[in-house]
Amino acid sequence: MSQSSLEGVKKRPLLSILIGFVTLFFGYLLLWPVPFDPVAGPERAANPAGTGLFAKNNALAKAQVIEAGHGPEGIAFDAKGRLHTGLHNGDIMRQKPNGGFERVGNTGGRPLGMDFDARGQLIIADALAGLISMAPDGTMKTLATDFEGKRMLFVDDLAIARDGKIYFSDASQRHAYGSDIIEVFERRPSGRLMVYNPRDKSLTVLLDDLYFANGVALSQGEAFVLVNETFDHRIMRYWLEGPKAGTSDVFIDNLPGYIDNITEGPNGSFWVAVVSARTDDLDALVPAPFLRKVVYRAMQLTGASPAQQHSYAVKLDAKANVLASLEDDSGHIYMMTSVLEHNGSLYLGSLTNHVIGVLEAP
Repeated sequence: MSQSSLEGVKKRPLLSILIGFVTLFFGYLLLWPVPFDPVAGPERAANPAGTGLFAKNNALAKAQVIEAGHGPEGIAFDAKGRLHTGLHNGDIMRQKPNGGFERVGNTGGRPLGMDFDARGQLIIADALAGLISMAPDGTMKTLATDFEGKRMLFVDDLAIARDGKIYFSDASQRHAYGSDIIEVFERRPSGRLMVYNPRDKSLTVLLDDLYFANGVALSQGEAFVLVNETFDHRIMRYWLEGPKAGTSDVFIDNLPGYIDNITEGPNGSFWVAVVSARTDDLDALVPAPFLRKVVYRAMQLTGASPAQQHSYAVKLDAKANVLASLEDDSGHIYMMTSVLEHNGSLYLGSLTNHVIGVLEAP
């Protein structure tokens, strides 16, 4: 056998291995099963980031920070002005006069949105444990976990009306906490806006088929309640009073990122937390379900995430006009899930950070 023939024999196995690897790689990207069944959505409107009141700024990067523990998503102040938050491990933490935090309870789940009711009970939307009430001594009481015999998968945020009713979001009926990133790639809306009446312990669905129902807030006069749709970059309004009572409409659309909690601000305003900025690449995938599966597989292979370390705090008035937009893409304030204005300062919660940001309100 000639020298050239021997070299050819040596090269063939290497070539076969390379072809096999390439075939396996592209076979995985194109054909490997994924845990969702995506559908096409409408083409996105142009992202308003960098324009008008969304002009680039890094105002949130100036925030001071308070060490609070892993994932202080929701923030609430009691009647004594003490800051409370909930952590990734279920702990409910209260700030001490010296600035540190003490553990005052544990939900056994993952506390997200929270607020105090008129009796001083801390009402907690827990992604795993449902709707919970915590007494001042830390005693936990479950208010609601199921609706019509089916477990609520992802209780997310809440707002409490003057009559005691608790308006809250069940983010998804398809994907539980920890798997919610799938919602970005699937685009099958199943989130709900619900109301719990403590007088008769009843649950009612007000809005259904929301694209990941998240933040909830009441208008100043409680004529309507708002609910954020994280993966559709919009806020829906459900009318509670007046000629439109019982109907809904779009409050504001086409925000510059994935919106999380919304809280009531002064003079009928609202603060919206944008947990992560939109990207043109993901926007372009909305009408393309097959490509979304390919990108999801690639992310699983590489460990990449669509979430950007770029958050916004957006202030709206009662008519959905944008009053202010503060942002940070420096990594100082990131995965920001809540913005609460209290005594002239903004308190900034986070899903994954270990600190609460504090910034003078504009």
